[in-house]
Amino acid sequence: MTTAQRSIEHYIRAKDGNRPHLLDQAFTAGATLDMVVRTGSISFPDHVEGRPGIGDVLVSRFNQTFENVYTFCLGAPPADNIETFQCKWLVAMSDKHSGEVRVGCGRYDWRFSPSSSLAEGLVITIEHMKTLPAEELPAVMAWVSHLEYPWTNADAAVGTAPDSTPLEDVVQYISVG
Repeated sequence: MTTAQRSIEHYIRAKDGNRPHLLDQAFTAGATLDMVVRTGSISFPDHVEGRPGIGDVLVSRFNQTFENVYTFCLGAPPADNIETFQCKWLVAMSDKHSGEVRVGCGRYDWRFSPSSSLAEGLVITIEHMKTLPAEELPAVMAWVSHLEYPWTNADAAVGTAPDSTPLEDVVQYISVG
């Protein structure tokens, strides 16, 4: 049975694992994606229509550039049969070409089909996307690989974050309830 929680989990596994086929279990065919990017360090199209377009932007093209991707929803999963859901998110990854580490955070605003519980709409707000040198990869990956995946507690993420000045904005954002 598909639930909002399962739809979100399929999206995260599709994006993080470069598995676009999983989006069939996450989004309706005509789903929409809107991006609100509040940082200059990463770019995405403002609006995408349809599951194939979403897959191209958030899975296929994304994974041409990034690897070691860990995306977390912060907080408890949504209840069954919910039509809207909002949560903060945290992501860590590395650039395939430069080796630099990216750590970002923001908010997901989901809208689900009442009949299928697949996502009809997703607004991704990117508040911060920090770039760290490649030397920081072991510390960042040690951090995120020990968090519960893909749902984790913001306190756990904050409490185990590496002591890194560039991450201060991210840690501050995810720690504020």
